[in-house]
Amino acid sequence: MAFILKSGLNKKFLKQHKFILTNLKLQLERQLMMQNEMRERQMAMQVAWSREFLKYFGTFFGIAAISLTAGAIKRKKPAFLFPIIPLGFVLTYQYDLGYGTLLQRMKGEAENILEKEKNKLQLPKGMITFESLEKARREQIVSCLHLTET
Repeated sequence: MAFILKSGLNKKFLKQHKFILTNLKLQLERQLMMQNEMRERQMAMQVAWSREFLKYFGTFFGIAAISLTAGAIKRKKPAFLFPIIPLGFVLTYQYDLGYGTLLQRMKGEAENILEKEKNKLQLPKGMITFESLEKARREQIVSCLHLTET
């Protein structure tokens, strides 16, 4: 009789355990999907910001280039044209970020770093653990207690 009862409990336990594991897996998948969706939205905002900035900076660059060129011709000083060079680099970067392949190149470089240069990604003092967090929390509580006693 005890064996039948124990067998029934084991079946219920295994069924409940399987149910819990299924729910945990589903919850983890949802969290991963949500994190990816947030990452995609942040990247889309970054690209949109770059495109918007490019409109304003492009206008500024155009006006500055025309003005500097006119000033260089009028005063016969080619030194007026030098600011166009760094402004041109900024304009090119923003265009590449907003409409070019900069993000794909950055993604490729990031994948290369993750695969071949993993040591550059290590945190100082290693990975944070529950024990290290608890130790810091306890030290903070002790230091607060010492401050209130004085």
